[in-house]
Amino acid sequence: MGMRAHQMVSLLRRWLPNVPIKLIGDTAYSILELGLHCVAQQVTLVAPFRLDSVIHQPPEVRTKHTIGRPRVVGKRLPSLETVLHDPKTGWQRITVDWYGEGKRVVEICTATALWYRYGSDPLPIRWVLTCDPEGKRPPKALFSTDQSQTAEEIVLDFMKRWSLETTFEESHAHLGIETQRQWSDLAIERTTPLLFGLYSLVALFGQALYPDGQLPLKQAAWYHKQAATFSDVLAVVRRHLWGNFTFPTSPTDPDVVLVPSSTLSRLAHAVCY
Repeated sequence: MGMRAHQMVSLLRRWLPNVPIKLIGDTAYSILELGLHCVAQQVTLVAPFRLDSVIHQPPEVRTKHTIGRPRVVGKRLPSLETVLHDPKTGWQRITVDWYGEGKRVVEICTATALWYRYGSDPLPIRWVLTCDPEGKRPPKALFSTDQSQTAEEIVLDFMKRWSLETTFEESHAHLGIETQRQWSDLAIERTTPLLFGLYSLVALFGQALYPDGQLPLKQAAWYHKQAATFSDVLAVVRRHLWGNFTFPTSPTDPDVVLVPSSTLSRLAHAVCY
């Protein structure tokens, strides 16, 4: 994962030399070496941060009377796990749109530091520690390689991953990603990007058919949807591409078909979904 992420960052920077790039990943991207590579490529990395990670202050400024080799880092700072349980920690409350579930209050604290491991260069970061005031969710730490970012910006950036999670889930449920029937790894590697491309095409077609976003929603007795999901968009696109399912057998009476219109409509609705 780390090597592929390195290659991806380098490739994107070569393709887009003057475009600001922000890489947001899960724990698999919480790698010191990847952060250093992103800084070298002028890419911002936002990812989870381990509570027991070793962080330091910047080294003291050297003077002409300082003797010895320059220090790489300064004094070691308390781990975020210590900060979490320290009663003197100052928490700030912010309100965020929590993964599409509505507004939620979150407590945060933040600071800058150097993430360091022996044998590697130090990585300047801004860490953010989040905590649920109600205690229903475990605390989580995040970091950004852009120290100028605010804590709230880092939290909001990381929450943008939710759209990726729903894309993976809906692609798996409706387009067959991860359940391909090929036996060849090369065939799977070819098919998966095409299925993700199909997901994007369905979204674009749905937007073209209903620019206002008011497309018909399939409701359930136990759950009333307020907004369209991918299954709704896929259904309207299928119905449009497959036609109106009309098979008249009489030029004078178009309602006369091989299958009653009401039955055909219900069958078409089921097939589209």
